[in-house]
Amino acid sequence: MNEEEKIKAMNMTNNKVGLVLSGGGVRGMAHIGAIQALEEQGIFPEVVSGSSAGAVVGALYCHGYSPAEMKQFFAETPLFHISRFAFGKPGFIDTDKFFKDFIQYFRLDDFSSLKKKLYVTTVDMLKGEKRIFSEGELIRPLLASSAFPGLFSPVCIDEVLYSDGGILDNFPIDPVATEVDYLVGSYVSPLDTIPAESLKYSVNVLERAIRINYSKRSRRKFDACDILFRPSKLVQYGLLDVNKLDVIYQIGYEAARQELQKEIRISAKSQ
Repeated sequence: MNEEEKIKAMNMTNNKVGLVLSGGGVRGMAHIGAIQALEEQGIFPEVVSGSSAGAVVGALYCHGYSPAEMKQFFAETPLFHISRFAFGKPGFIDTDKFFKDFIQYFRLDDFSSLKKKLYVTTVDMLKGEKRIFSEGELIRPLLASSAFPGLFSPVCIDEVLYSDGGILDNFPIDPVATEVDYLVGSYVSPLDTIPAESLKYSVNVLERAIRINYSKRSRRKFDACDILFRPSKLVQYGLLDVNKLDVIYQIGYEAARQELQKEIRISAKSQ
């Protein structure tokens, strides 16, 4: 598909648009900015596939929350608090303790409550296999998909322990690729050269190693997207930079807006 065809596909109401949202911890706020930019151009994806933070943003979007309401969710959900620490579980933070935060936004804890189709990627830690949830209970699959290994405890669903979907698929395009006419991707875990002083702590080294692995797996899928948002400025922000939510959101918004404007200019010149 050439550039002109891409823009025409986006603007045609009879075309079904899919959205793929990567994992990335707090950098997932950039997805909300990207969604804001899409909606300003009249683009409303009907099917969403997400992993980790991308799954949470995707669920909020599919439920019908506005970008402002999605930002509020992340601002009000404390990642670190003494009440959230894990005791007797493998991890520093007890992922299950976030259930009460999620139930405030997903009163009917079921995929059927969503207005758009959503696919949530997780990893079965017992079998070492990827599992995609798209029906049944909603909140625990979302928590599982976001359970960054070593930091957040795995989530038990039907006697199986599930963790971060990004372990095996941080950019899950497969569930939506065959369902849509046009595929939009938002990838918020960019990889670039970093200074040695940024690897001061064990969690920094762990995150760096995982991001390297995620990036190599994900890059192979970028060409499958008709348009891809990949804000390079996010490389300077870590998985847990909870004090940078507004900045990260704005980076995502500006990157998506500029990419969409570029596509529109190309389309205009070709007409």
